[in-house]
Amino acid sequence: MRNPLYKRIPRELKEDLGKYIVIFVFMLVVIGFISGFLVAADSMITAFDEGFEKYNTEWGHFIAKDEPGVAAIEGIEEDADVDIAEIFFVEEETYRSPEDADATEEAKSVTGEITEDAVGNISNLRIYKKREEINLECLMEGEFPQKDNEIAVDRMYADNNGFKVGTVIRAGGKDLVISGLVAFPDYSCLFADNSDMMFDAMKFGVGIMTDDGYDTYSKSKQHYCYAWKYNTEPADDDEEMDMSDDLVKVCVDYVDLDDYTPRYANQAINFTREDFGSDAQMIKVILYVLMVVLAFVFAITIKHTITKESTVIGTLRASGYTKGEVMRHYLALPMIVTFISAIIGNILGYTVFKDFAAYAYYNSYSLPTFVVLWNAEAFLLTTIVPIVAMFLINFIAISRALKHTPLQFLRRDLTKNKRKKAIRLPRVGFFMRFRMRVILQNVGNYIMLFVGIMLANVFLLFGMMMGPLLTHYQDEIISTMPANYQYLLKTQVETDYPDAEKFAILSTEYYPNGVKDGKEEAITAYGIEKDSKYIDFEIPDEGVIISDGLVEKYGLGVGDEIVLHEVYGHDEYTVNVVGVENYPSALAVFMTRQNFVDTFKPQMSIEDVMSDMEMLLGRFATPPTYDYYNAYFSDQELTDIDEKYIQAKITETDLTKVSRQLDISMGALFQLWNVFAIILFILLIYLLTKLVIEKNTVPISMVKILGYRDSEVGSLYLNATTVVVVVSMILTDMIATPVIIVLYHYFMQDIKGWLTIWIGFDTYVKMFLMGVVAYAFVALLQYIKIRKIPMDEALKNVE
Repeated sequence: MRNPLYKRIPRELKEDLGKYIVIFVFMLVVIGFISGFLVAADSMITAFDEGFEKYNTEWGHFIAKDEPGVAAIEGIEEDADVDIAEIFFVEEETYRSPEDADATEEAKSVTGEITEDAVGNISNLRIYKKREEINLECLMEGEFPQKDNEIAVDRMYADNNGFKVGTVIRAGGKDLVISGLVAFPDYSCLFADNSDMMFDAMKFGVGIMTDDGYDTYSKSKQHYCYAWKYNTEPADDDEEMDMSDDLVKVCVDYVDLDDYTPRYANQAINFTREDFGSDAQMIKVILYVLMVVLAFVFAITIKHTITKESTVIGTLRASGYTKGEVMRHYLALPMIVTFISAIIGNILGYTVFKDFAAYAYYNSYSLPTFVVLWNAEAFLLTTIVPIVAMFLINFIAISRALKHTPLQFLRRDLTKNKRKKAIRLPRVGFFMRFRMRVILQNVGNYIMLFVGIMLANVFLLFGMMMGPLLTHYQDEIISTMPANYQYLLKTQVETDYPDAEKFAILSTEYYPNGVKDGKEEAITAYGIEKDSKYIDFEIPDEGVIISDGLVEKYGLGVGDEIVLHEVYGHDEYTVNVVGVENYPSALAVFMTRQNFVDTFKPQMSIEDVMSDMEMLLGRFATPPTYDYYNAYFSDQELTDIDEKYIQAKITETDLTKVSRQLDISMGALFQLWNVFAIILFILLIYLLTKLVIEKNTVPISMVKILGYRDSEVGSLYLNATTVVVVVSMILTDMIATPVIIVLYHYFMQDIKGWLTIWIGFDTYVKMFLMGVVAYAFVALLQYIKIRKIPMDEALKNVE
């Protein structure tokens, strides 16, 4: 015979339809989004991994300072057992050409010098010849260049700058028509330099031209870049690192290296893949946390329902129904809602929500096309995990609630402490004492409410702090810039600008784990004039000053020794820390120029050595002061230095790329995150305050019988909850901050460089106001519910 308890399920669903709809929709959206992100990430990872073979991605590349001869390249190939391909490139300042049909009127009317205001964003475009052997491009839209005045550019770079197929851009003074949008396997993330903290897909891009089109650019600007492929591929990461170390030793015997980047250390290739993995882990943790929270909400709700229906349960148990049958009845609705949410959520994940995830990734990275693949792990995580979590937590809660005897249920004798005395309250007004009593009687529900608010505030604080943090970081970068321009030189060149100040600079590596294991941190060493007019802190004769980022990220401080490593060799340099200064632009060490020379012993050119006649004559017992430098600080542009001698020109645009790119890539995602946190906040407060009202239905009805108006009743019960909510928001803001700091430090450990965490007071004010508005909406709904409680409810439940 069919169990008659099944007939109660539709009736219970109808009676509490609002609650179940809210939970169902929230679970549906959470599972759908998480399923979509996991499916999209896994599909993109598969396409990314397969792309190494499909697009013949390099195992690494090196850049020579001067073009080596054919014999040198053949010698490297033979000694290191590799195949090497030329991938020379030039970099040119680029912007929308005034000749483009969509150019602004200001740009079209410009004569003489082109300004950024007139033509829009000026960026650096790295131009290659169309690759035929290695690092083959994936065509996303349009076609590859066929004419000498055509160029295909990276899709991400084009999107960020408003370029499309047919746009005319001016690169290095030449007008080029964009023929297509492509994805480069060696630039899935647009890092202009491998030591950069963050990629920059707006101010830096990559493009390809025909051979003849490429040859129209000056050879003096050409970078002699060579990519290699191992003839015998490494079996694992350790072997790859060993083979890379062997190769660099061979390279330095044949060429003078300007850059050497193996695949395992190439951020332009690996950053994207690593981000996919870290995102997937974070998404899984969010799924686990939210499912557990929702399961606890269900458990508290069911426990309240059991208390309310104790006489019914007692009658059923006395009539012969087993504890298991009653338990299955109360488990049915949570499991049905969870199961349906999981199934529909997964369907939406594969159809709708995966597009949101793909959009987020395509908005950050230069990825090739991908095909959606079945992801068994995602299905299990977003189906089995919610169902198991919901079952276990509710099974335990219902088992504890049903452990009483049928007689106890009939008598409503479900309390543990039979003679528990009421807590004596202070002598305050009646209304105040009543509200205090409401809080004490519902302390369990309010504790759960506190936990829910804390969870929502952690989510909300993370989303809301990022925008102000990036703005603050950018402002600090600008305010601490040593000079408007930093010129890095290929060779020492004099300038007639009296404002220019020489300094020395060297890229080094710091091994956080003591060994080279792929976790190397790039640290820039500066050799500064003793009384520099650009660096506003004093540089000691001995020891070094370190940037505060090294203190925050690695715990280094005054008195510590730091071992810096040569980037393309095996030399080590030990420096002593004597001070710390605020320098957000990079992880750096500062020393005097003479100390720089003594520490790193940079190679001097023959001309520089010959000019120091006193050193050659040996007139000094101690080494003389070498006038070594390879860079200039200047507040004005140095126009008397030929571009062929300039390795890089660093301006405000270059230093603020981190904040700019994060805002472009994740600004919309942060807003979506905030919406999600607010919805979670509203959901938890709605469910738990609703529970408080339902638990006090009889007392509310009795108060109405005594003549209290609806507004007064609302004041008694809602004001008590309001106090708990407001206090919880204040306390959880204080708790959320250290939690976020810990999570932020963990997150930043896997990123090159450092962004100091900063949370403005206005962020907390906005969070509080958003919480108040959200609670006001929920309180209004609960006040409506209080008004609907009839006075005869108390008479129906007289014991």
